[in-house]
Amino acid sequence: MIEIPRQRRARIAAAFGGARDYAEAADAQAQAAVLLAGRIAAAGVGPDPRILELGCGTGFLTRALAAAIGPARWTVSDLAPEMIARARAAHAIDADWRVIDGEALDPALGRFDLIASSMAFQWFADLPGAIARLAAQLRPGGLLAFSTMAAGSFVEWTDALAAEGLSSGVPIYPDADALTALTPSGFAAEADIVDIVQPETDALGFLRRLKAIGAGTPTGDYRPLTAAEMRRAMARFDAGPRQITYRIGLCLIARRPGAGGSPA
Repeated sequence: MIEIPRQRRARIAAAFGGARDYAEAADAQAQAAVLLAGRIAAAGVGPDPRILELGCGTGFLTRALAAAIGPARWTVSDLAPEMIARARAAHAIDADWRVIDGEALDPALGRFDLIASSMAFQWFADLPGAIARLAAQLRPGGLLAFSTMAAGSFVEWTDALAAEGLSSGVPIYPDADALTALTPSGFAAEADIVDIVQPETDALGFLRRLKAIGAGTPTGDYRPLTAAEMRRAMARFDAGPRQITYRIGLCLIARRPGAGGSPA
């Protein structure tokens, strides 16, 4: 049965809302946020920019971006109200904090100089459509910047499963060319891939980390492994280097000045 995207989004929001140990377990996500903030600062967003952050989580990108670019007018959001509360409590930033579904952004929010998101876009059911809609809410010269999971992520775990003849619930992620191909007309894009290697004590530690960060939601048609299959896959993983590679796509999509849209 094909899962209705709205139902999947509700499951994702619930998973992240319940991820109380996210900040402590999400090492790779914290590194990705710092990398993305650096790319944004290098690209430049102008003075006193109007910024929308999607999928703030506990505030990794909020903190890194505020340090990198200085004063701004912030709207900071997440799909999970609990995550917004955690980020707001952790960061003394003057912002409009909101529950927002990044795939269904309300045009009434207006246009932004920067729309940024770190490690949230991989959960979108319609990534091309979402990027087109978000890009349309950029001011001329504005920037859509995001980090997301890329093709080849979790290769050590998927290889362990394949070696045992088992399928993986890891989604199919885009590579750099696929990310660049999402660029709407009138925009320019650049994308590159960075590997963040996370040491793991064993397979159980890796799976517990996924649960702790709310990232254990598989693809909709995935058949969960039986207990015996899981033991085989874990033993295979534990015989290897005991690490997990997060392959991160860093993508910047810029609206060319004069490419349409109101500066309001």
